[in-house]
Amino acid sequence: MLFPSILPCYNHKSMSKNTKTYLAVLGRQPAISLAELESVYGATNLTPLLNELVLINTEMLNLNRLGGTIKAGEILQKPLLDYLLNLPPGKITLGFSDYSPKATTKSSQMQALKLKSVLKRHGRPVRIVPNNSSAILSSATSHHNQLGEKTNHIEVINYQKYTAISIGTQNITAYAKRDQARPARDMFVGMLPPKLAQILINLATGPQTSGHLLDPFCGTGTILQEALLMNFEAYGTDLSEKMISYSKKNLDWLGFDGYKLEIGDATNHKWQKPIDFIASETYLGQPFSAPPSDIKLKEVQFTCKSIFLGFLKNIHPQLKINTPLALAIPAWRRPSGEFSHLNIVDEIQKLGYNVCKFKHATPTELLYYRESQVVARQIIVLRKI
Repeated sequence: MLFPSILPCYNHKSMSKNTKTYLAVLGRQPAISLAELESVYGATNLTPLLNELVLINTEMLNLNRLGGTIKAGEILQKPLLDYLLNLPPGKITLGFSDYSPKATTKSSQMQALKLKSVLKRHGRPVRIVPNNSSAILSSATSHHNQLGEKTNHIEVINYQKYTAISIGTQNITAYAKRDQARPARDMFVGMLPPKLAQILINLATGPQTSGHLLDPFCGTGTILQEALLMNFEAYGTDLSEKMISYSKKNLDWLGFDGYKLEIGDATNHKWQKPIDFIASETYLGQPFSAPPSDIKLKEVQFTCKSIFLGFLKNIHPQLKINTPLALAIPAWRRPSGEFSHLNIVDEIQKLGYNVCKFKHATPTELLYYRESQVVARQIIVLRKI
């Protein structure tokens, strides 16, 4: 086992009478998405359906907060036609996505056309968003047609007996701007995707919506910007003066103020309090375009391990009991296609931390990577004991 599963990350309140049920479509790595949802909404409030679908019971689902959920809809408690016929006056833009195993492009198109026919008989003009090559609409198609985001722009999300009305789709336009249009970028140190930054923040903060979040390896400030967008107080440190200047440029470019930045070596720095949460991508070592040799790998692993454990040892006495830390540490693809991880289980426990467990995701599944990447990010969530 990669990491020992010791304790649940968060305790959540029981459901209230205002609880709704949502059908959510998960991202490229569903286990990571489920861990994020579990942190924010609680394991008992999730019911996984397929590899990419999950039911969520909560009073309100905030899609903009979630990095690992592509789209979501509220489960209808009335017949679909009753809902559609009671929409506000005006033209309806209608899309249909069917995630049922036997659904096809043709069957989804036929469902949409049937709904259009009935609505037109009731005097409602309708524009269908076509399913060109799949039973489901892509997130890009849903987003660009503002389905679930604008009055009378409706996406019906179907899975077997469940029918939901979309509340929106991930804003890929905003993600691209925050990722690619920032004035300060550095490919050598790696570029943390904003979605992954959101996931790490949610794994650290759980259901909390305010507090002071520290990124002790802040780099160009991606986690800090996402934390500020989520209304957390952001505090970033980095060993490199250049990275601190990059973070400042990027945060100022987005119009933020009130954040804290300072130069600091994570293995010996003394941070100012308070620190409620820690979310960070730690030192990943040098980038590789091909799997490194065994000798080179051992060298890089030793450096990364020393920095990571040095950080945990240094910050431990500066934290309150139960402070959560959501961290991305490196793993390396080998020529076999498997990944080599840092061997740090015993050291983490000896330094005074427990590793959180997730009901819906195993430690080995919390590995964020793309097929073309040699250096992956292993996600771990710790709590100070």
